[in-house]
Amino acid sequence: MFLGSWRRYLAGMSLLLLCTSPAWGSDELGDPVKRLGNQIFTITTEQGKGELPIETSANFAEPHPEITRAIIVIHGKHRNVENYFAAIEKAARHADARKTTLIIAPQFLNDVDIPAHHLSDAFLHWKRGQWSAGEPADGPVPIDSFAIVDQLLQQLTDKARFPALKQVVLAGHSGGGQFVQHYAIIGHAPDQLAKAGLALRFVVANPATYFYFTDERSAADGNLAPFADAASCKSFNHWRYGPIHAPATYIGASSFTDLEKSYFARDVVVLLGTADTDPHHPDLDVSCAGEAQGPNRLERGKAYFRYEQLQRADAHPHSFWLVPGVGHDDTPMFNSTCGIAALFDVGSCATPLR
Repeated sequence: MFLGSWRRYLAGMSLLLLCTSPAWGSDELGDPVKRLGNQIFTITTEQGKGELPIETSANFAEPHPEITRAIIVIHGKHRNVENYFAAIEKAARHADARKTTLIIAPQFLNDVDIPAHHLSDAFLHWKRGQWSAGEPADGPVPIDSFAIVDQLLQQLTDKARFPALKQVVLAGHSGGGQFVQHYAIIGHAPDQLAKAGLALRFVVANPATYFYFTDERSAADGNLAPFADAASCKSFNHWRYGPIHAPATYIGASSFTDLEKSYFARDVVVLLGTADTDPHHPDLDVSCAGEAQGPNRLERGKAYFRYEQLQRADAHPHSFWLVPGVGHDDTPMFNSTCGIAALFDVGSCATPLR
């Protein structure tokens, strides 16, 4: 692991590269991200080495005896890492926990971001949106986005750097919320944190869709039933919606029976904005597989709550909290009473789903 600065990086860039005309546009790749994270994180895996921008409140390669809580926040589709970082920082101030909280916000770049910011070919990049499902990078080496979070979490187990650290939170909104829910199911590092004596919570806010362990979906009467349109929507239970074609190289020999048991034993808080109800929201998954989960994000969250209650009635249920009056916006979600309770254990949420 290496955490470097952009000043050092830019000093090594050639003038020719800095003067090159941008080679992107508003095409199928989408618009390039406007701003990069304030540091560079280097990750080394069996697949090779790569770099990605990351926003941090402190250099976590250095000792921080004052830190008792670390929050890793995963951005949404638009990769606007600075907004997500600022939202968590604002929530930390509301919780009076700014001085004792380390905030880390990795930035998963799309292919179009590399030429837009004149980045070297050492920087990891993904085909549009594939990072949110844990897919391997499009280049320069096929490192899974989940593997990056593995290494970020593993850094926090170093007692020499974080002797007072007790609680770690992995949070995400929208596409980041989808990422966090999937990582809570198949991520490698949670068990390592538990062995190190660190509590880990997953905060999932307003994801477009959820992972279902079975081919059942909530029926009109509120019960579970095999999905009625499976013949016409063959992707409804494929990975990111279900276990078919899940990333086998990352999961390894683990079975979804074991993964389901582990998932339901984990500390998961789902935050649902009660105004996130637009069935035509531009970032909503309106594929047949997405529509199989409900007409909008709020209803999909309520349906998944019912699924969890019926699927694992014997397990300790995860928390599903309603955030009154908030739509699809990470800042008011994380800075709500329920958001601050989920992130910092300060106060409580008075509007749980039941």
